[in-house]
Amino acid sequence: MKIRKGDKVIIITGKDKGKTGTVTRALPAVSKIIVEGLNMKKKHQKPRGNKKGQIVDMSMPFHVSNAMLVDPKSGKGTRISIKMKGNKRVRVAVKSGSEV
Repeated sequence: MKIRKGDKVIIITGKDKGKTGTVTRALPAVSKIIVEGLNMKKKHQKPRGNKKGQIVDMSMPFHVSNAMLVDPKSGKGTRISIKMKGNKRVRVAVKSGSEV
């Protein structure tokens, strides 16, 4: 999976199309990411012990194919390629050629 925690992404499909956010969690086993403040869902929590019942907004996962990394130079969505730099793999933006 080419998108990792902390990356800035833009959503390309769905109800949040065009919105940008930071990846808070990556789930590579199921090819999904959770983006801060996007794809919100209301979760009803029952009262437990001393805590009251409440309604909490939660960010739900997106499939990785519905998001693109934001190019650091242009600020627009870009695909990512992997290049070798010495013995390390480096993610490179296809549009600008800059390292991500």
